[in-house]
Amino acid sequence: VQLQASGGGLVQAGGSLRLSCVVSGRTASVVFMGWFRQAPGKEREFVAAINWSDGFTKYAESAKGRFTIARDNAKNKVYLQMNGLKIEDTASYSCAAVTEDYYSGSYSFDYEYNVWGQGTQVTVSS
Repeated sequence: VQLQASGGGLVQAGGSLRLSCVVSGRTASVVFMGWFRQAPGKEREFVAAINWSDGFTKYAESAKGRFTIARDNAKNKVYLQMNGLKIEDTASYSCAAVTEDYYSGSYSFDYEYNVWGQGTQVTVSS
């Protein structure tokens, strides 16, 4: 499985961005897709996750009500719609996948994912 993220950019506070992640390779082996972010000097943190098969979602508290994760299995894409962006959302955002051979039943921590795409930078200005 390979991942390619895109969609980052510079946006004013209160604005919106939609990140995309293209999933290629053995997509049938994917169990969960997740979005994580890492700001300078901070640890990588969980943002949202979605079950590749049934669409079940989970969000970090910081993302609830503002961000929406979605998948398009036909296009092998995962999206992160981010609305109401805040300055503290500034970070490099990465998509990640956990495949069936690695899945432990949990999906909220970065060590639970075995495939990573490159980051896409999101910068929110005042």
